[in-house]
Amino acid sequence: MINRSPVLFSLMIGSLLLSACGVRAGDSCSGGGYTCASETEALECRDKEWRTLQCRGSSGCSEAEGTINCDMRGNVAGDACAASAEGRGLCTADGKAVLECRMGVLVQVKTCGTCAMDDTRVTCQP
Repeated sequence: MINRSPVLFSLMIGSLLLSACGVRAGDSCSGGGYTCASETEALECRDKEWRTLQCRGSSGCSEAEGTINCDMRGNVAGDACAASAEGRGLCTADGKAVLECRMGVLVQVKTCGTCAMDDTRVTCQP
């Protein structure tokens, strides 16, 4: 069992909502913030540049009440992850491994027989 907060089924990656109008990955930005670039991608302002975050889960990228939600349930090792997700884990789509956000990238940290998530932890059984 990994006692870290999981990247929740719908990862809330920010409360600072920005307009996607004209914003593209690689464009310069200041401060921080998130926006949906499409139904399956979010953008994060990080290190003064907009960077793409994949939202591969069935809920994709959506905005609700000023918060951007990026469903990362289908994300894979090597996908970018938000600064707000650093150190957090999630199960792979097949439930056979745990991914953790490290330095802005999802990295496989454990192989499991079964992997499950709830609101407070990721559980990896042999």
